[in-house]
Formats: sequence, C-alpha cells, structure tokens
Amino acid sequence: MKFFSRGWRNRMMLALAVIGPGFVTASGGDDAGGVFTYSQAGAQFGYSLLWTMVPIAIALVVVQEMAARMGVVTGKGLSDLIREEFGFRLTAFVMLALVVTNFGNVVAEFAGVASSLELFGASRYVVVPAAAFIVWVIVVRGTYDSIEKIFLTASAFYVCYIVAGLLAQPDWKAAAYGTVTRPTAAGIRAYGYVYMVVGLVGTTIAPWMQFYLQASIVEKGVTVRQYRASRWDVILGCIFSVVVAWFIIVACAATLYTAGQHNITSAADAAEALRPLAGDYAYLLFAAGLFNASLFTASILPISTAYAVCEGLGFESGLDKKFHEAPVFYWLYTLLIVAGAGVLLVPGLPLVYVLVLSQVVNGVLLPFILIFMLMLTNDRELMGTHVNSRRFNIVAWTTVVVMIALSVVMLLQR
Repeated sequence: MKFFSRGWRNRMMLALAVIGPGFVTASGGDDAGGVFTYSQAGAQFGYSLLWTMVPIAIALVVVQEMAARMGVVTGKGLSDLIREEFGFRLTAFVMLALVVTNFGNVVAEFAGVASSLELFGASRYVVVPAAAFIVWVIVVRGTYDSIEKIFLTASAFYVCYIVAGLLAQPDWKAAAYGTVTRPTAAGIRAYGYVYMVVGLVGTTIAPWMQFYLQASIVEKGVTVRQYRASRWDVILGCIFSVVVAWFIIVACAATLYTAGQHNITSAADAAEALRPLAGDYAYLLFAAGLFNASLFTASILPISTAYAVCEGLGFESGLDKKFHEAPVFYWLYTLLIVAGAGVLLVPGLPLVYVLVLSQVVNGVLLPFILIFMLMLTNDRELMGTHVNSRRFNIVAWTTVVVMIALSVVMLLQR
C-alpha cells in the first residue's frame, strides 16, 4: 500500500508538473472570434453543423499532439525548426503571413472585450484601453509559471458556455442526430455553408495555436520522460475545447435558430438574444464567458505571434526573460496589443466581418502550416523513434487535403 501510495503520488506530481500548455492552447481556440463563429453556425444552420465537431476533434488532437511531441523531442519551437530545415526566406514569408493573420485575430479579441462589456453599459473607449493595459502588465511583469496559472484559471471559466447550453434546453435528440449525421450535398454546394465550415475549422485549429503550444512546451522544459503525462494534458484540453464549442452551437441552435433569428453581428448579440429565450442566467453566463475568452486570448495570441517571429528570425524570446533581455519579443507583443486595441477605437468599424473573416483566414492558412509540421514530424533524423505513426499521418494529411479542397470550393463559389 505504501508503494502504491508513493507511485500514485509520483504520478500526480508528474502530471501537475507538465499540465498547462495543452489545456491552455486548446482553450484559446474558443476565443471571441471562435465564440462568434460557433454562435453564427448555430443561429444560421441550427444543429446541422454539429457533425463538424467530430472530425475537428480528431484533427485537433492529432495536430496538437504533433506540436507538443516536436517541442519535447527537439527542445525547439516550430518556427525555429522551420528556419533550420527550410531556410530563412521561406520562414520570413510564413512569419509575415502569420503576423497578418494573427493581427486580425487580436482585433477580434478586443472586439469581444468591447462587445461583452457594452452589454452592461460600459463604453468601448474605456474598456478596450483598460483591457490592453491589463494584458500587457500580466505578461511583461509576470513569469512563465505565474502567467500559466492565470491562463489555466481563465480556461476553467469556459464551463460557463456548457452551463448556458444546458439552460437553453435544446432538443437533445436533434443535437445528437446532427452530431452523427454526414453533411448533405446541398449544404456543401452552398457558399455560406462551406464558408462556415472553413471558419469552424480555422477557429478550433488555428495556426497560431501550434506555434504557441510548441514554444510553451519548450519554455516549460517538458522532457521525453514527462511526455506521456504532457500528452494527456494535450488530449484532455482538446476534448474540453470541442465540448465547449459544441455547447455554444447547441445553445444558439436551440434558441436563435428556432426563433428565426439567423443573423447576429457579434457574439454579444448572441448573448443578448439568449436572454428572452433562455433566461437571465444563460445570458449572464454567455456574456461572462465571452469577456473571459476575449481577455484570455487577447493575452495569449500576441505571445504566440512574438514567440513565432522571434524564433523564426533568431531573436531572444521567452516569458521568463526580462524586457531588456528579449526586447524584440516584448516590443512585438506590445505593438500587437496597442495596434489591435487601437483599431477597435475607430468609429463604424464592421466588426462582424473582422470576426468571421479572421477565422476563415485561419482555416485557409492552416493546411500550409500542417505541411511543415508533417515534414518535420516524419523526419527520422530530427525525431528519432518519435516520428509520426501511420494513423497520425493519415489524419493530418486528410486534414490538409480537405482544408485545401474546401478553400478552393469556397473561392470558386464566390
């Protein structure tokens, strides 16, 4: 019994030592743009897009596991490996595409902060600068461990969406049927349907997530011996993220779609529309979840971008470094926050287009990032015995082909 207790205690200590990167990264996919995209999917298409959550969950687990495994085995970030294996010029192009894409996502996060607090009468001209200052201080003044604890706490608040989904009293039979039913041919031929599918994939498996996860695994110092526990952190985080997304779609399908409110202009509109249909508690939970998701990812997205660019271009990076030790890292982080928040102060900005378009662009960029990841994780010189299994290659390459095909179909339909 003593031996069992000691072994159990050791396993618990190991799990606690490595938990964080996987759960935090996967939860970050349910950001303001994600909440709006899931809400729009439920409001426009009811339960008919729930089937996407099954293949998305499988692909998310595989992709996140690949990123984490690369970080553990090589001790290097994804953009660092791309530069070493494919050269500086190609890396610079990838970094530019990532910065542009992530900037749109950062704007979407501050849009979520603004719209969630405007529900309670707060002005965006006050809350957006305040939120920008808070996320800047948290990262610049914190350490990796303290920041990760804050992010893990924020991740737990996503339970709000699950409770809101339950309060919406959906048709569980219809929801279950929509989850296991394949898409109709008519749906795939419709531009709006395909556009939304690409957006759902792009927001749940966003390119920035792979860069952040691998960099945080490296900075946390997870070793090969600890990898088994770290892998469970990744898997459980992915499952939790997709469950949250499923409940957001279900909540809006049960209320907005059923009531004929198919067009919403922000995730805050979804929260407000839920109030007369699902009650004050569902409304408050949805609004609180939106604020938490927005503030959380407004912190993590610029970090991911700064990690990727600095690793790719050979600059010092890391949350445990002081400002003067990694100036490019922290200045890029600062610039993204200031510019992202500043855009929100422009009167008349069409936020609905920024929110959905940023997620669709994520989906279009994703397969190209996955190609780099597949080439790296199948390099036996680099990964040794930890190269991809056949099953992982099948899932990842299928994701690449499907996303490229959907992007082409979407452009042709346009």
